[in-house]
Amino acid sequence: MTSLSPSTTWLGLDLRWAYESLLPAIWRRTLCVHRAQDVLHDAFLRYALSQRPSPLRQPNAYLRVVVQSVLADHAAEAGRYVALPQPGVPPSPEGLAELQQRLAAMQKLIDGLPPRCRDVFWLCRVEGYTQPEIAQRLGISLNMVERHMIRALLDLRAARERLAP
Repeated sequence: MTSLSPSTTWLGLDLRWAYESLLPAIWRRTLCVHRAQDVLHDAFLRYALSQRPSPLRQPNAYLRVVVQSVLADHAAEAGRYVALPQPGVPPSPEGLAELQQRLAAMQKLIDGLPPRCRDVFWLCRVEGYTQPEIAQRLGISLNMVERHMIRALLDLRAARERLAP
């Protein structure tokens, strides 16, 4: 008598394939098993929450596309953080003083932006909101969010060029 294996499909996806084939491929891209698992699980959530009018003919292929999107989002998020010069070693007092001076100079530049540009820049670049989320949060159009962001970036670039030796 043969025993039937429990179903390994979920919303049309072959979960065995996802964990045995897709997860190792993600791991090769991230070089971290925990990050790879996070990416796969985020992709599962996006897959489950996506609005599809009819069942997908190739759900595994669609999941691969979702994984690529999640990987891009994770890379963008990771790019917001800067590692210390020597991982695991606290900065020297001189290095810490330099970092504090640079942060104070950056804060001064940001404070010099027009108020709405400053709000949009802060929400986008520091807090990580998307432009549509910022538009909704501030009660302005997406076009205005884009204009404020462009203005903030141009003003900050000009200020940086004035300060560069």
